[in-house]
Parts: sequence; C-alpha cells; structure tokens
Amino acid sequence: MTTRHYQEGARKVVEQELTNEDLDWIGVHATRLNAHLIRTIFRDLAHPYLVDDYSIIRKITEPILVGAGWKPGWSTDYDAVLMCEDYNAKKIINLTNIAKVYDKDPNKFDDAKPINKISWEELRKLVGEKWTPGMNVPFDPIASKKAQELGISVTILSGRDFDNLEKYFKGEKFVGTVIK
Repeated sequence: MTTRHYQEGARKVVEQELTNEDLDWIGVHATRLNAHLIRTIFRDLAHPYLVDDYSIIRKITEPILVGAGWKPGWSTDYDAVLMCEDYNAKKIINLTNIAKVYDKDPNKFDDAKPINKISWEELRKLVGEKWTPGMNVPFDPIASKKAQELGISVTILSGRDFDNLEKYFKGEKFVGTVIK
C-alpha cells in the first residue's frame, strides 16, 4: 500500500513518464520502512540490523532476521528466498495485505475461493512465470520457482492482524495460506 501511494504521488508530480527503476526504488525504500517497523516490534528477538544488501551474508545469533528491498529488478519475495538459501532456512512468513491466497483475484471475481494450503506447482499456475515491477500476486513468480527448487515453505498472513500472527507463532489455528 505505502509503495503504491508513493508511486502514484510521484506520477502526479513528475511530468515525464517514470521508469521501472524509479518505481522500483520507491518500492525498495517503502519496504525498508516496513521492515524497520517489524524489526522494532521484534527487537528483543531480532538481529539489530536489517538485511538490505543480499550480496552480504551476516552471521547472526538472533532467531529473527528481518529483510527489506535491495535494488530495482528484485522483488522482496525473491530477496527473502535468497536469504533462506544463504542461511539454509526452510520457512518464510510473508506478512502482506491479504489474509489468504485465492484461486483468482477476489477484487475482480465474487466467486473467488480462499486457499488454506497450496503446492508450489498450483501456485505457479496462478501467478504465471514472469515478474514485473508492482505486480500484484501473492508471491512473485520468479521467487516461487526458486522457493520450490529449494524446498522452502511460505506462509501468507495479513500483516495487519497481529493476533493471528501470534496464533501462528504459538502453533494454533490461524488464518492464512501455506505454500509448500
């Protein structure tokens, strides 16, 4: 949301057409603001620095490492998958603006059905094979392919529902979608 608001604001003010790189940099910095919020919330458990350069592997002892956008052309989904590869992690919690993945866009189709669990193969059919800046899908197609190759599980949860997030961490029934 923050990214799209800032991108729209830039479009209104800048006379010439914005490039994908311009739009990506706005998105990168918006994700860094969001990541600082999450790191602050989990400051007692989280590594004190955000990962915002994925060419550097940090040795950490804390149980939570928070990452943000890196550079144009890379989605934060892909950044998270690369972090898993570097740290040999097998789970991603994707806090986003949706509570679950749907079989089709619920904003366009009244008969869209929520999905609790989905395979990478099935998700990749939903999101396609090509990623573009600002793409609105549950998990980036390129990141999905890499996560599938690495055997990573992704749980999609609403970033606004902290009670639900607590249920997830406690191993209780939660609202979200698990992709394996």
